[in-house]
Amino acid sequence: MSAPTRTNFPGAGALRETGRLFALGLDVIRLLPKRPFQFREFIQQCWFIAGVTIMPTALVAIPFGAVIALQLGSLTEQLGAQSFTGAASVLAIIQQASPIVTALLISGAGGSAICADLGSRKIRDEIDAMEVLGVSPVQRLVVPRVLAAMLVAVLLNGMVSVVGVLGGYFFNVILQGGTPGAYMASFGALARLSDVWIGEFKALIFGFIAGVVAAYRGLNPPPGPKGVGEAVNQSVVVTFLLLFAVNFIITLLYLQIFPAQRL
Repeated sequence: MSAPTRTNFPGAGALRETGRLFALGLDVIRLLPKRPFQFREFIQQCWFIAGVTIMPTALVAIPFGAVIALQLGSLTEQLGAQSFTGAASVLAIIQQASPIVTALLISGAGGSAICADLGSRKIRDEIDAMEVLGVSPVQRLVVPRVLAAMLVAVLLNGMVSVVGVLGGYFFNVILQGGTPGAYMASFGALARLSDVWIGEFKALIFGFIAGVVAAYRGLNPPPGPKGVGEAVNQSVVVTFLLLFAVNFIITLLYLQIFPAQRL
């Protein structure tokens, strides 16, 4: 009797890759408390990721806040509810726009650099050499990079929130003739501290996802230098898809736990 063969059903490859990606994420969480912690590598990665993302993030935050403020200002004016422009625009920036902008730039700039670095190490057999020497590549290389992406994402999210809110205030009050007092009063009446925390929590989760996906594709590139470029492109695309899906789930759960306030 012939030996049984493994059945390759449609989508088996994608399912296998998804399982390996989740396994890497669990390995990162499992190795977080393990010593020795690569503190120097962590600081270097934080400095590098912040250096390549802080300026683009600040520049993107201004038009994001402006567009949200102008659109909501025009809509509330048509509805006769100009006094709620501040609350609507600020909450949209803090809860949705700020974490998404931060995560996209962390993935596009920092994550692509992480993937390219690990991919180049992989094709030069440095990763295999570390495994032969008994050194865990996940603990030595992946954990500091994922933690750096998470920390920088949280810090950048705070900066984007401030810049976006100030930009929205300027464009609504100066260009659309809004009332400064009504803008701030509506924000103070409807906003909650949990809105800020959910934005920071999203940034933390998005930074983790961006770091894990970039590390996974970097550790598993197609052969050759061309494969590293393909892995970088795949890491950015996969991260974008996961970010929007996870953002939907977190937002849905948040609105179920903390229903919107009623006036």
